[in-house]
This record gives sequence, structure tokens and C-alpha cells, in this order.
Amino acid sequence: MPPATPAALHEFVRANLHLSIPTAPTVPGSAAPFDYLVHTFFEGRRFDHQRPTARFAPADCVVWANRGGGKTLLGAVATALDLYFKPGIAVRILGGSLEQSRRMHEHLRTIFELPLLADSVDGRVSARGLRLTSGSHAQVLAQSQTSVRGTRVQKLRCDEVELFDPDIWSAVQLTTRSMPLAGPWGDTVRGGIEALSTMHLPYGLMWKIVGQSAGITDAPPAPREVFRWGLLDSIENCPDSRACAPCSLHADCGGRAKRTPLTIGGHVSIADALAMKSRVDLATWQSEMLCARPRRTSCVYPEFDPTLHVFDGSLPLSSSSSSSSSSSSSSSSLIPNPQALTPLLLGMDFGFRSPTVILFASLDNAGALRIWREHTASGLTLEQHIEAITRTAADLTGAPRWIAIDPAGRQRNDQTGISNAAALKRAGHTIRARSLGIHDGVSLVRARLRPADGAPPRLVIHRRCTGLIEALTRYHYHEDRPDSLDPVKDGPDHAADALRYLVTNLDHVISASRSCYL
Repeated sequence: MPPATPAALHEFVRANLHLSIPTAPTVPGSAAPFDYLVHTFFEGRRFDHQRPTARFAPADCVVWANRGGGKTLLGAVATALDLYFKPGIAVRILGGSLEQSRRMHEHLRTIFELPLLADSVDGRVSARGLRLTSGSHAQVLAQSQTSVRGTRVQKLRCDEVELFDPDIWSAVQLTTRSMPLAGPWGDTVRGGIEALSTMHLPYGLMWKIVGQSAGITDAPPAPREVFRWGLLDSIENCPDSRACAPCSLHADCGGRAKRTPLTIGGHVSIADALAMKSRVDLATWQSEMLCARPRRTSCVYPEFDPTLHVFDGSLPLSSSSSSSSSSSSSSSSLIPNPQALTPLLLGMDFGFRSPTVILFASLDNAGALRIWREHTASGLTLEQHIEAITRTAADLTGAPRWIAIDPAGRQRNDQTGISNAAALKRAGHTIRARSLGIHDGVSLVRARLRPADGAPPRLVIHRRCTGLIEALTRYHYHEDRPDSLDPVKDGPDHAADALRYLVTNLDHVISASRSCYL
């Protein structure tokens, strides 16, 4: 009989697989590693004080955890539990590399060598999979289109998805199907895809998957349950005899590893954690071990921080309206007296198959550039974008003072016979198209994000501009070309370019005293 409650499941794993898995997080807001096992074994069923409810979480899930945080082992444990207790289930293991897939399979092989489970294996465990006498079976997949597209299974576990080819990940989405089978999980074993990985980069596949699940990217939302834990959630209990003050982990831990009341500790020893922290830089530690934020060493704008550069609130109705601006969020208080905004200033990056992006901004009396709105659309004509400018400008402060564009927008269009710049001028707009190298333009934006003199940021973005916020987070240089100053053009560059044109054409008319000559 399968375990009927999370407590019974934990006891089965402890007694028969000889694993003690933390059931409570150490860091507030994190998940406990055991939460993932509960989710996948009970097919997303929710429990209330160990009693099953009628509520279910999405079948798909994401495990975002630290390096060495037990993701691969837990994936193997989840596979073993599925095979043993769900007759006829089919599970596939797909790693970021074949070697990664084999690591999970090796854990699985070891589990099925344990006395309770060994007799359930049908034949021998091969290098690519195993089958049980109940008809359940698991197999390691190679990361190829042929391997993935021929798959129809109940569970697909993707280990180190950060290393996946995006086309393979897209093919994975059509591989699962449900199977009628009653148990404490309900009437059905649901088809589910599980992504297990550390998040290394803010522009990688894992960032996109987590962002889709949380609704923070411009990609279509995906219903997935997200389990995130870091080193401190998988570390052993810290003994009272160890002093906190001299410990280099104390800044991260705050004494929480001295779990009170005493709960089940993790598998990472304190000595190993201290040794690992001493070997790496702070950005790597926070990204790959604490899972606090992705590493940003190759980002074009590492200075961008949503807690500093994103604001809420509405546009003041007039230059004398200070009450509206003072009601903005705490980030607005970074700019003293943010009333008396100038007329609208626009930055525009042209596209057709790729998106056209238009940013609507104004300056406050401290010289800070505030981005109020964004317009992003593909497949529209320039006339349609001009109509969008007119509509949005009417909602804000009226017609724009000028529109900053790519200097290439002066070139004549093969279809219309006129340039984009000329078409905008015919519509009554003033155009600025200052020619400046990418690196120099990026430097001007970075100077506004974090002035060298320690002054408050002079570039803030309204929370509704999700595309620009994502772009500044993900816009990056080539990882494998450290000598290149040309950012990668893989999506986030369009909004980032529109911002660069805006700042480039603004700051060359601002004097050293920050007086504005518009």
C-alpha cells in the first residue's frame, strides 16, 4: 500500500531508503526539499494537517535549488517512489547532458539495490533504464529531437534544465499523458514535466521558466508549482557549541541553522559549506548556493536593481501637483520633489517581425528620467505605431517634445520609398537620431542607473513597463567572448535599444550642472 499522507511518505523514505529529508525550510519564503517529494508523489494534491483535500496544484513543477542541494538525488527518489507504488507508470529522465541524466540514473540504480525494492526489478538494471515486475519502467533519454519527440510518458524529469537547448525544451512540452490509477493521490496519475536546476544566469532558460511560472516575463504564463531552496535549507543542524559571531555563514544564516525546535537537518555539512564559501566570489555564492538572485557578471546593466529603479504611482496632473507624486512608492522618494515634469520624451526601436518598442518618458525637476509607459508590438505598420503614440501621449501629458530613434531610421524604406524618420516627421513629430556607439550609449544609461558620485538614480521605470524591466535584467554580453562589447541580440535588446536611443539623445543636451535644455 502506498503511503497515504506526507508523514507516512517521509517515514517510508527514512526507514527504507535511509534518507532524512528536511521537512521545514530554514530560510523564510523558501520551500523544504521534502515539499517537492510530496508534490510529485501525491500528484499535486494539497494536504491540510496531513489530511488530503480536494485542491490540487499544477502537475508541472520547477525545482530551483543550489548546487549540491540534492536536486538530482531527490529526482531519483521521486522516480523510485513512482515506479514502486504506481504500477504501469512510465518515467523518463532527461539531463542537460547525457552525463547529467546518468547521474540521476545511478542514484536510481542504488535505490533499487536496497533490500525492500530489489525484488521488484524485472531482470537487470541496464545503463539506460530499468523495468519492474509491475510494468513500471524508467529510461534515460539523450538530448535530441528524435529521442524527445518519440516520447509519451506520465513523468518527464529534466535535470539541470539551465543547460538545455531551448528547442529541446520546446519539444519536451508535448511528451506527457495521464494514466488512470487510483491511490492517495486521487484517481489519476497526471502527466507532468519537472524542471530541476540551479539558476545561473538572468537570461538563461531556467530564468524564463521560473519567470513564466511567476508571471514576471513577457512569455505566456505557464501553470507550474515552484519549489526554491538554497544551501541553508539543505545544511545540517548547527550545534549550540558552534559560535555564530566568527562564522562566515552568519551573514547569510543569522543563526537559523541552530534550528529550534530541532528539526531534520540537511545533508550538507557546515564544514563543507564554509569551505565552498571561501573559494568563490560573492555573486557566485548568492546565485548558485543561496539561490538569492542569478549571477549578473555578463549583464550589460548589472547596476539595475528593481528595488531601486522601479516605482509605482501616477503621473502628476500638472507642474504644481506635488501630492500625486508624493503618493508614489518608496522608490519615488529617491528623487527629491519629483514634480514639474517636462513634456513627453520618446525612445523608439523599429521592428516588424521583431517587435517595435516605444518608451514614453519625462524628466522631473531633479533631472531624473522617468519611464511611464511602453508600447511593444510585432507585425504592425509604422502608421499603426504612430497611432499608438498619439493615443498613449493623450493619456499622459500630450504630444511628445521629440522622439529618439536609431540613426538607421533615416534610411529610405524599400517598400514605401521614404524613411521611418521622414514618416514620423510627416505625422508632426520632431525626430532626434544622434549617432553614438553602442558602448558609449550603454555608458550613458549606466551613469543614470548608478551615478558615480553616489547620488540617487537618475533613471526610474514604472512597474507597468514589464518588458523594459525584463530587458534591463536579461540584456547581456556573450559569455564565451569576454573581449566583445557588443550585447547579444536575443530578444531583450529591443527595449534596451529604445532606452539607449532615448538617453543618448537626451544627455548630450544636459550640462554638467544638470540643467536641461530641451
